[in-house]
Amino acid sequence: MYFELVGEITSAEVMAEGPRLRQLQRLEEVYGRGRWRKLKGIGWVRLADGTVARAELHWYEAHGIGRRRLKVKRFLD
Repeated sequence: MYFELVGEITSAEVMAEGPRLRQLQRLEEVYGRGRWRKLKGIGWVRLADGTVARAELHWYEAHGIGRRRLKVKRFLD
């Protein structure tokens, strides 16, 4: 599913970090070593058909590397 983030992500909270991440080895192989964390938050997204909707987003993030593998988990409203 293609989407574009519109604005900031709010209510971000850490779901897991470090060795508790299932994808830690893969993240380090692809993007490099770092303090990887899995986060979730709420944000507005624009879908491929132009619709703008509020959604729960999940992503991985590490200091110095940034946000990676952003995905829409579910739509709100």
